Amino acid sequence: QVQLLESGGGLVQPGGSLRLSCTASGSIFSVHTMGWYRQGPGKERELVARIFSAGNTDYGDSVKGRFTIATDSTKSTVYLQMNSLKPEDTAVYYCNAYLVVHTRYTDRGNEYWGQGTQVTVSS
Repeated sequence: QVQLLESGGGLVQPGGSLRLSCTASGSIFSVHTMGWYRQGPGKERELVARIFSAGNTDYGDSVKGRFTIATDSTKSTVYLQMNSLKPEDTAVYYCNAYLVVHTRYTDRGNEYWGQGTQVTVSS
């Protein structure tokens, strides 16, 4: 019943900006971490950024200083502000979250993935 819904992908020129959003919905008891991974053509999936419940963040080396990750007050929505975009940022971006979900009988922690959203940086 848990779903991660991504939005904000698209085509942008080099040097431009884009903002991705991901909202977790369902019977969520708590959010431990939320973040973004990406996979470019012919490449392995790599960490872009993640944010922990305590507020600390972790960024991939290739995006430090250009991308910013944040959550809303409920911590159920994560944003990725991408500035100074480069062609090498072109990839499918996937939302990732570790959530504790509520079932009828127990609360259980698990990792979830979104379907991915395409980001293309090209002139």
